[in-house]
Amino acid sequence: MVTIKLEDVIQQLEFANKFSRSFFNKKDSQIYVIPEEVKRYIEEDDLEDDLDDDFIPEWEQELIPIAKDIRNNPENYIEFPDQFDIHEYSIMERFCLSLNDENLREVMYSSIKGSGAFQRFKNNIYKFGIENDWYKYKEESFKEIAIEWCKHNNIQYIE
Repeated sequence: MVTIKLEDVIQQLEFANKFSRSFFNKKDSQIYVIPEEVKRYIEEDDLEDDLDDDFIPEWEQELIPIAKDIRNNPENYIEFPDQFDIHEYSIMERFCLSLNDENLREVMYSSIKGSGAFQRFKNNIYKFGIENDWYKYKEESFKEIAIEWCKHNNIQYIE
C-alpha cells in the first residue's frame, strides 16, 4: 500500500484552484501539480510535434513529460479533489449552522447568502471575533476530506 503525509494531502486541498490540477503518483508517492498552461501542450497529439522549445518556459518543459505520463498511464495516478469537489461554501454553511449563539448563527448564516458571500463571511468572522473558531473548523473539515480521500483511494496516510 502506498503512503502519503496527511498534511501534504491537506495542502493540495487548500491550494485547489481552476488553474491547475494535482495528482498523486502511486508508483513513486510524489505529488505533481499540472497547470493549465502545460495541459495545452499535451491535449492534442498534432500540437506536440509542432512545439518550439524556445517559446516554452523551462518550468513548463520540465512538467510536460509528467503531464504526458499522467495522460498515457492514468492508472498510476490519483487526482486530488478540485475546488468544486471540496466546496468551501458548504464548509462555511456548516460552520455558520454549528454556532451555539442563535443570534450569531442567524447573522452569519444570512451573510453567506447571495453575491459577495465570501467577503461578507470573512468580514463577519473578524467583526464578531470568531476567526480562530472558523479557521479551526475549516482545518478540521479539510482534514476530514483528506482522510476520506486517502481511504477512498486505498492510500495509507501518516499524521
